[in-house]
Parts: sequence; C-alpha cells; structure tokens
Amino acid sequence: MNTPIRLPEGKLGVLTVGLGAVATTLIAGVFAIRKGMEKPIGSWSQLGTIRLGKRTENRNPLVKDFVPLNDLDKIVFGAWDIFNENAYESALHAGVLKRHKHLDPLRKELEAVKPMKAVFSSSYVKKLNGTHVKTGGTKYDQAMELMDDIRSFRETSGCDRCVMIWCASTEVYLEPSDVHQSLDKFEQAMKENDPSIAPSMIYAWAALKSGVPFANGAPNLTCDIPALEELALVMNVPIAGKDFKTGQTLMKTIIAPGLKARALGVRGWFSTNILGNRDGEVLDDPDSFKTKEVSKLSVLDNILEPDKHPVLYKDLYHKVRINYYPPHGDNKESWDNIDITGWMGYQMQIKINFLCRDSILAAPVVLDLALFLDLAQRAGMSGIQEWLSFYFKSPHAAKGLPPQHDIFKQLMKLENTLRHLQGEDLITHLGLDYYQEFIEA
Repeated sequence: MNTPIRLPEGKLGVLTVGLGAVATTLIAGVFAIRKGMEKPIGSWSQLGTIRLGKRTENRNPLVKDFVPLNDLDKIVFGAWDIFNENAYESALHAGVLKRHKHLDPLRKELEAVKPMKAVFSSSYVKKLNGTHVKTGGTKYDQAMELMDDIRSFRETSGCDRCVMIWCASTEVYLEPSDVHQSLDKFEQAMKENDPSIAPSMIYAWAALKSGVPFANGAPNLTCDIPALEELALVMNVPIAGKDFKTGQTLMKTIIAPGLKARALGVRGWFSTNILGNRDGEVLDDPDSFKTKEVSKLSVLDNILEPDKHPVLYKDLYHKVRINYYPPHGDNKESWDNIDITGWMGYQMQIKINFLCRDSILAAPVVLDLALFLDLAQRAGMSGIQEWLSFYFKSPHAAKGLPPQHDIFKQLMKLENTLRHLQGEDLITHLGLDYYQEFIEA
C-alpha cells in the first residue's frame, strides 16, 4: 500500500440510523466490554486472528493488533430514531438483554444516548408510525437537517471522525430508476420530493456529503445506486452494504459452499423463519418482505452457480418464508429443509433448526463494520468496499461484477485486503513451496 494509514487519533463517532434492538445491543455491549463485564464474542475485528507469512513462521496476531483500529474505549455513540426513547428505555422495550444483568449496571451510560429526530415516512415502512420525526420541507431540506445533526454531534461529543450505519427497519421494495442514475438527477429528485428517494437514501447522501462513511444493514435499495456511488468517489468516502448477514443466511453461506465443494447436488432448499421483534412486524408487510426476499433468494444461485453446474443444481427449487410471531421477540427461529443428491442419484436430506438471537448476531457485525469503514477512510479508500462482503447478505459490488456470497472466499478477501494494507504477502494457501524446500534439502 503506497499511502500510509492515518492512525486513529481521538474519538470515533458511531452514528446509527435506528436506536432499536440492534443498535442498543451494540451500544450496551461496547459499554459492557469497557467495564470488563463481557468479552467481544462474535466480533472478528476484536477476537479474530490473521496469519502472516508462511505457516512455519507462526505469526498469527489478533486482527486488532495487526491493523490500526479505533480502540473501543474511544467510541462515542449517536443515533436517530422515530421514537423518543433513550438507549436504556429502548433496550428495555427491545427485550434482547437482561435488565438486571446488563441494562441496569449500564443505565447511566445508556440513558445518555438520546436519539435525534429521524427522517421517516410510513410510505416506506408501512407497519410503523413514527412520533419523533422531522417534519416539513423537501427531502433535500431533510438531508440538510441531517447534515446539521452530524455537525452538532461532532461538536458536542468531541469526536474526530464518524461513521454511519443503517440499523433501521427494512423499507419497501424499490427498483432503480432514472433519478438514481446520476448525482445531479438524484439531488434534483430530492428537491422535488420524488417517491423514488427513500429515507435511507437521504441518510446516505447526508453522510457522504459530510465525509462520513456509510454502510447499509438492511436489504433496501440505498447506497447501491450510481448516484450515491458517484458521490462516494467525489467525496472520497467508503460505502458498503447491504443487509447484515445473520441467522439463516449466515448458515446458507457456510453450508452451501461445502455441498458445492463436494459436488453434491441440491434439488430443493426450503427456508422458513419466525420472529417477533420490530423487524418481524415490519416484514409482515408484503412490500417490505419482498425487499428481504430478494436479498435472501440471491445467495444460493450465486454460490452454487447452476448455469455452470447444471447436473447438480439446474432444477434447484428455493423457497423463503418469514412469519411474524410476537411471542418469540428477538429470538428468531429458522428451519431449513435441504434435499440433496449423492452418488448414483440417491437422495438425502439435511434439516437445520437454528434458534438464534437476531440482535446478538448483528451487534458485533455493526461494530466490525464501523471499525473497518473508519480504517478504510484513514487508508484513503473510497467508494464500494467489496472486501467487507463478509458481513452482508447482498454484498455491494461494482457494476457488472457478480457479488461473492461464499463466506470462506469472503473471509479470504477480507484477510488479504488487510495484509495488502499493511504490506504483507497475500496468502493463496497453495503451499507447494514448503514441499519444494524439503526436496531441495
């Protein structure tokens, strides 16, 4: 890497759009880690190691010791939300964390995180009614208000740098249209209140115009449009997305590459979910569900590549269902039935019942994305950060470039990007040189 990475001096502001289950679980977790109450389990940036050089060199530092990541003690949090509840109140309502074990000991810190008024329209999230929202003016005016919020947050928190992560609900399905094709058209459409400009896009535009890296943790169309890709390059700011990879899709990206590697056929993959948090309520709306469905359905085709392997996957039937079930709260439950084909056409089945905690899986993903986006910014990297695909269901890639869904290839890309940034040799795992050395010896 020719450009040295600027060190993470001062505080990093992590701005979340949404102060619900995911955001409050993240914030409480970071506070708990600072106090020595918990370990950052699930965070690759904090507990993961990375191999450097040959296996025989035995160099395997922690990721956080290898690249200059912002220290968790120097993070400050801000948020926008459609409800005027501080992080403590919101976390109580979310019901993810235990009150007496985790929330009450952190009450003072959590109560200090108070949401700013959100940009919101029920046209894009039909199951929710926001009471703490910005009113009046055009979408462009609202974007300017968000930029004011960012400036104010920087001043009051004393942070030196910021990142913004969309942790809010899934918006209705939108197809890219003409107003998304260039920055000029996009900004004019904001001034005209064009319905093709969703709230998430307004946040992304405000972040990029403010020089703040942006990641989209939901499946809705946001920064993956030419207009905002253009703005990210103009402003020299990183972007990434979309849809945090947790739960059922995480399992798919682990299992499907294994089946493909062993040349086992897949005839059908039926997936169903039940969850009862705010995300489940939002996805009970067909338009929001379609956004999520498109995200979840794209995974298997990309990994298995039926066009290249017609004998194994040509007739694959893939179905995804999500059902709102209030009693489960944030405890998502997923079932997968996989019909596979083996030697001489004999049929077998795999059954998976994953009882996961959605926000517990998502919180460390948000932390890693915030830290890595800040690293990218300090390293002078701008535009689409495909090396962060490891964290997303629908990875953002350059136009004409198919995204990579295989989690093992994603991890290799992530690791090699960090090696590249630090001037270390990239690792291919070929390993022939070890045996050549033995022969020569």
